[in-house]
Amino acid sequence: MSDPVLFFLAVLTILATPGPTNTLMATAGATRGLAGSLRLLPAEIGGYLLAIFAIHFALGQVVGDHPVIGSGLKIAVAAYLVWLAVKLWRRPLILDAGAQAVSFANVFVTTLLNPKALVFALTVLPWQSPALGWYVAAFAATVVAAGGGWIALGSTLRGAMGSRAGYLPRIAAVALLAFAGLVLRAAL
Repeated sequence: MSDPVLFFLAVLTILATPGPTNTLMATAGATRGLAGSLRLLPAEIGGYLLAIFAIHFALGQVVGDHPVIGSGLKIAVAAYLVWLAVKLWRRPLILDAGAQAVSFANVFVTTLLNPKALVFALTVLPWQSPALGWYVAAFAATVVAAGGGWIALGSTLRGAMGSRAGYLPRIAAVALLAFAGLVLRAAL
């Protein structure tokens, strides 16, 4: 996708769509607040970029040639999302200022395994463009904007929910289980 406007709109639309990483970013905003969650944005950028480049250069052809490998990867992603959902569900219902419901590693690994990376790697990034570096930089900037938006949403929800904000990690856990189900369904 070499048209810069279409590229930006595609990236923004995909990143704005609810998914596992966005669920974690909103949960972080709800548990840590806006300022305490911004340090997770490099984990999201790094996870996406590593996944996109790995998929394109190492797995693109293999997954295309051997669909069973793609199914196995999806099953592994679903298992990780279930594990993360259980971890979030077990969080105490009382959120305190030091709550660590979502870690840097959680965001990085979840983003690394995010199925959206497949779409970016195989259809959105213009690998043949001489301006590929600029597209990658624009992608990273859009990740910051979208991730920051999800963090702000979570922070706003915490304020709106008041004493019931402790349920946000459990709501996120249910959402992650739903995403795991969708990924597992796609694998089978």
